[in-house]
Amino acid sequence: MDEARRKSTYSVAAGVAVAAKLAAEGRFIFTTDDARRVAADLGMPSSGVGMMLSRLTGAGWIKRLRRGLYAGTGRVPGGTDIPELAVATALVQPSAISLWSALSFHDLTTQVPLIVMATAPRKVTAPSMRATGHADSGRMSSGKHGWRVDQVEFTFMSVRPDRFFGIENVWIDQFFRVPIMDRERTVLDLIACPRFFGGLDTALATLDENWRELDLPRLVDYAIRYDSKGIGGAAGVVP
Repeated sequence: MDEARRKSTYSVAAGVAVAAKLAAEGRFIFTTDDARRVAADLGMPSSGVGMMLSRLTGAGWIKRLRRGLYAGTGRVPGGTDIPELAVATALVQPSAISLWSALSFHDLTTQVPLIVMATAPRKVTAPSMRATGHADSGRMSSGKHGWRVDQVEFTFMSVRPDRFFGIENVWIDQFFRVPIMDRERTVLDLIACPRFFGGLDTALATLDENWRELDLPRLVDYAIRYDSKGIGGAAGVVP
């Protein structure tokens, strides 16, 4: 085996060992620094970790979510495929699943969202806002800015920190607990940001169909906390 082939094979094999150890620690989503730490524990030089992760990604053992952030797959020993909602909240921290994605999660709509939507308490700079030339750059098919991972699109709405509330941490499977806007906060977003849902008619129809299942005092409290003077236009979104 020539030297280049030997190095490539070693890198993939070493990367699988690193990813497997991270999975054993419960780090199914991990950073480059996490990989360097584990590589050092396994007696591997840290200088080659970046190339090792690149080769591991190219071979389909892991996925690159964004610069310096990776996710294992079910191919890794002890690993698992990462749910889309978990990917979203890992891309931007802190953030919470919201808007159409939360509406669907809470069974408040029969429509299947085409993109995964979340909210963050700060402005988010997505790779599609930069002309980087990476595979995940460029506007998405929805016309919005965001991330694209394995053809799944992710976009984030930005709100003021004092409006980042109404969040519950939900186990979506045996491995992942994800922050998601609760039912009442999701309905509030329907009213406060109707443009994301196709207009106020969607909000009124959702309320009419689901009001018996909502905690109405909580919804009223959320509306007051959100600041009724700003409802309808104060929340911003990454352009």
